[in-house]
Amino acid sequence: MMSPLISVAALQKHISDPKIHILDATALLPGQNFNPREAFTGNHIPGSAYFDIDLFSDPESTQPHTAPGAAHFEQRFGALGISHADTVVFYDQGNVASSCRGWWLCRLFGHDNVYVLDGGLPAWVNHDLPTEQGISPAKAAAVYHSKTHYSRIKGLGDMLDCVRYGSNPVLDARSADRFYGRVPEPRAGVASGHMPGAINLPYQNVLNPDKTFLSTEKLCDIFSQAGVSASGAPAITTCGSGMTASVLSVALAHAGLPQGALYDGSWAEWGARTDTPVTKDK
Repeated sequence: MMSPLISVAALQKHISDPKIHILDATALLPGQNFNPREAFTGNHIPGSAYFDIDLFSDPESTQPHTAPGAAHFEQRFGALGISHADTVVFYDQGNVASSCRGWWLCRLFGHDNVYVLDGGLPAWVNHDLPTEQGISPAKAAAVYHSKTHYSRIKGLGDMLDCVRYGSNPVLDARSADRFYGRVPEPRAGVASGHMPGAINLPYQNVLNPDKTFLSTEKLCDIFSQAGVSASGAPAITTCGSGMTASVLSVALAHAGLPQGALYDGSWAEWGARTDTPVTKDK
């Protein structure tokens, strides 16, 4: 597949194309404290709309921002004026994970013409490109038809089998301290540690200091060291709640490696149960 990333220069060149929808997917990560929608209203790329990840989540799930059903996604996505023929570009205000989560959701529901703005809004601003305030006029609603790719998502049963049989490399995007249980989890009632056999690959490791993605060559080296190759079994990404795992998913795609899947429940689900194995061993 083509790279999931689009550069600031490329987006600027095509920003007036009516078939391109630019979405600010900024959401909170653990430890952050601000209002993402207010941040969007205060400063965003011209013509962009706000993509509220909470609205694109299963309202009946007890887990944070779980992927919704297809009908829910279709209704919400169509309300943004997006059809299956359109190109979608996600960005965020700087945390990287939320725009990657938007990319993964689109891919899950069969919208493959989707990109992540490399470096997000900070990269746009650093190139001295204009921003705007307020809310852009809403686009006319469209009818959206999805095609769910179930191979791109894993549930609890899938992961229990994976841990039992070691069928796929599991890449955990959390910090080493959380992975090895050196610090408590940010969510109450969730155990510390990781799945047996999982490999720790903090999502920051696939990014440059400016939060753009590393080159494909560097990414291939990093994934190779983690046991992921073009000829091997596709990797499954996981994290705390399915957000930063999507950064690894984007990095895998940018490196040209098999897409694999994302464990949507992630540690928020696994670590909260009593019937799932947990280890702190290296």
